[in-house]
Amino acid sequence: MTRLPQQPGPIGVFDSGYGGLTILHGIRQLMPEYDYVYLGDNARAPYGPRSFDVVYEFTRQAVMKMFEMGCHLVILGCNTASAKALRSIQEVDLPQTDPSRRVLGVIRPTAEVIGRLTQTRHVGILATEGTIKSQSYNMEIAKLYPDIQVTGVACPFWVPLVEYNEADSPGADYFVKKRLDQLAMLDPHIDAVILGCTHYPLLMPKIVRYIHPGIRIVPQGEYVAESLRAYLQRHPEMEAKCTKGGTVAYYTTENAGRFSESARLFLHEDVCAHHVTLAEY
Repeated sequence: MTRLPQQPGPIGVFDSGYGGLTILHGIRQLMPEYDYVYLGDNARAPYGPRSFDVVYEFTRQAVMKMFEMGCHLVILGCNTASAKALRSIQEVDLPQTDPSRRVLGVIRPTAEVIGRLTQTRHVGILATEGTIKSQSYNMEIAKLYPDIQVTGVACPFWVPLVEYNEADSPGADYFVKKRLDQLAMLDPHIDAVILGCTHYPLLMPKIVRYIHPGIRIVPQGEYVAESLRAYLQRHPEMEAKCTKGGTVAYYTTENAGRFSESARLFLHEDVCAHHVTLAEY
């Protein structure tokens, strides 16, 4: 493998597509002084239906690419990658590649805060099929709060609704209401629902419309950002490796023009993306 740069560099945020932009937005809102690199593997999205082995390999390739770009710290701003690849990358790849580098996910930070957001101790998870099947949220929450009962529902059509700019369409109402009703039927005592996919905040107006009264909606962006800030405060040696120029660069494995156009839906600002190719390492 190519020798990795050792000088300080940007914080990396990876996602299989566009959803991680909601994580990047939350982080930049809280910590605008840092430099960031965003990489979307749009050419191979979605990751949700793919096997553990495939998601791990794709995610590993992206992480290595971001290391080559100068990142010492990479956030997997993708629930599926966090569920299916994070542990293997942390336990297998980092010790072999560079033990000083770090890769963090989005599931643990959300699990950490859920204990203070529920009164009934009944929590719902709305996520992709892959994340629900992995039981990652159930396991992380059980470690921290054994008294909380977790119920998950897969929402297979929600990501395409967002990525094809149909989040505001009348047709989206049916799919959003269907899954929220399903969750309420499975456990009527739920009082907090985690949006376990980074695309889902763009469906927030529909979710608010159809979610049952009294249920708190828990998007991930702000909690991941708070967790990252606390992590850097606890680890000054890593914080020193993160440059502070207030810049952000965007990369995609798909068409850069299409990415730039679609990214505006998530960020509400102009984006100039660049194409990148991921390869085996």
